[in-house]
Formats: sequence, structure tokens, C-alpha cells
Amino acid sequence: MIYLDNAATTKPDESCLEKASIFNVDNFYNPSALYREGLNNASEIKKAKKTILKCIGATQEFECLFTSCGSESDNQAIFCAVKRGVYVTDKGEHSAVYKSFLELKNRGNTVEFIDLNSDGSVNIDKLFDYVKNNRVDFVSIIHVNNETGAINDVNFIAKTLKSINPKIVFHVDGVQAYGKIPYVLSRDIDLYSISAHKINALKGVGALIKKKKVSIAPLIFGGGQENGLRSGTENIFGIKVFEYASAKHYDNILESYNYVLGLKNRFIELLDRDVFTIISSDNSSPYILSVSAKGVRGEVLMHSLEEYKIIVGNGSACSSKNPFSRVVEACGYDKKILDGVVRISFSIENTLEEVEFAVDKLNCTARKLKGIMRV
Repeated sequence: MIYLDNAATTKPDESCLEKASIFNVDNFYNPSALYREGLNNASEIKKAKKTILKCIGATQEFECLFTSCGSESDNQAIFCAVKRGVYVTDKGEHSAVYKSFLELKNRGNTVEFIDLNSDGSVNIDKLFDYVKNNRVDFVSIIHVNNETGAINDVNFIAKTLKSINPKIVFHVDGVQAYGKIPYVLSRDIDLYSISAHKINALKGVGALIKKKKVSIAPLIFGGGQENGLRSGTENIFGIKVFEYASAKHYDNILESYNYVLGLKNRFIELLDRDVFTIISSDNSSPYILSVSAKGVRGEVLMHSLEEYKIIVGNGSACSSKNPFSRVVEACGYDKKILDGVVRISFSIENTLEEVEFAVDKLNCTARKLKGIMRV
């Protein structure tokens, strides 16, 4: 099997699973319990938080709250940092942010969706103009677009927003950036969401990195875990796998970045440009490549590749029931392009041989579906 849908989820790292196995077998105790074993596990969670904050270069101004996933982290940031007001995001956000903003609008708040550039990045001129001309309370901008791979310079955006209005609360969905893009968290960012299963850890674990001085309310109520901000018994095993996977990714993040960039560039080099339009720009994550076979249904192309045991995506897994991508549509493409979109997302586990085989079969399959024969 050649797996090229790593933006949807990644294979759990066996070494991290093995290292954390003690917390699934012997040290399974409730971290909230007051006996020694529980207190020891509470200490292990603190270690995991320190590791994750260190990986992203977060200073002592920040703290880490563990959640169940990136979507929960996004939701807590959006619904719990500002009670009511004017909320701004862009049209290229993950559904966890986009649909949360629609719900904010349903609740009577003022919501603005900023236009995208053709590669899926936010149009920062329109963003800054809106913030200059309106009293804005909360802004959320994705770090790496999960469909096109476009990288937003969130540190620059944060600095500029704060220069316009220091009281703005600025949130970043960093799910597709954390562990993949060399990056140091800016002090101008208030909230930053991450997810474990995107970096070879487990599903069911995420985190919200927040500035300590930023007040947020709990989204989930109960036993008062995470200093009362996120109730629910902590997933000690999943948290430790997340910690170990984070450390492993950041130990080699630049080498991995360059290796995957080589895979992506080779894929692009071999891609049949007479058949495919490349949507991702040069300023995109090496881990994500979005293309379209004009005149071919992307879903049909995706399923046809399964015959060769090649797995690719056709956009965000969280919006796969839509006829086509609202994100790529917001980039300005017409229906013929939208119908043919497939997303290839790479991992350090992929090989050059796999990439060359996959792009060959992608070209051949698309040509066959279009009725084009090549010698």
C-alpha cells in the first residue's frame, strides 16, 4: 500500500507507542487521583506539556491544555475566549473553524470571512483593511491550509493585527504545521491549536497552546481537570505518545522538511501538465500538494488509484461529503477544476520509488478517464 493521504491522518509511530506502552499497561492510573501512582502520572503530563511547548519555541508566557483533538481545541479558542463581538476569519479555514464561525453568526455575532488568494492563503490586505475599519474582537487564521498547503505568515499577521488593535485575540489553527514546518511561536499569538494524529501519534488527543494572560472559559465541564479549563480524565497513554512523537519530529524537523520537499518536487516534475492543473503554489507546505484533472471527477480518480493500492485524498476528510471543495472554490477556480481535485499529502515514511510509481499511475489513470492515449 502506498499511502499519500497523510494530511488526513498519519500512521502511529511504533517506537513512540512502545515507549509509552507502560502507561497503557502498568502506569494506567488516573492522573487526577491523589495516591502516589496518580500523582506520578500527573507529573508525566506536566513533562509532556513542557516538551510540546519547547518544541514550538513557546516561552514561559504560554501554557498547554490537552484536548481530544484539533477540532476541540479550535472550538474552545473560538467559543471561549470572547463572549460576544466581531469575529474575523478567512474562507479557507478547516471546517472546525469555518463552521464554528457560522455558528457564531447564528448566535447573533458579527462574522466576516476574508477572501483567499489563488493558492488558498488569506488575502492579508483585505484582512488588515477590515480590521482597520472595524472594531474587531477575535481573529482566527490557519497556519497551513489543509487542502492546498498554503502557508500563512501567522507571526507577521499577528504582529500587524496587534499593532492595529492590541486587544484583538488572535487564534491560529496550527494542525497541519506543528511538527512539519520549522517555526517558533510568536508572543503576538494568543491561541494555537495542534493535533496528535497528524504527526504519527494517536487519534483522540490534541492541545490548545495559550498565553497565560489570555482568559478562556471551559468548553467541557466536569471534574475540573486542566486547571478547570478542560474537564475529563486525561488520556495519559495518548498524551505520552503525543509527547514522544513531538520530540521525534522536532529533533529532525529541517531534515524531514527537505526530504519531503524533494518527494513533492519529484512528483510535480513527473506530473502530466497537459492533464493536471497544480493548485498548490511554491509557497506551500512540502507535505501537501493539491492538483486537478480538468474533465475528470476527483472522486473517480481517487477510487481508480485504489486498484494499484495507492491512497490519495480529494480534499479535507472532514468535508468529503460535499460535491467539491469550498476552499478551492474560494481560490477562484471554476467547476471543471473543482470536480477534478485530488490532494496528495506526503510523509517522511514515503519513498522516492513510491512517489514515482504513484505519479505514473495517476497520470495514466487520468489520461484513460479523459480518453487520452500516450505512447
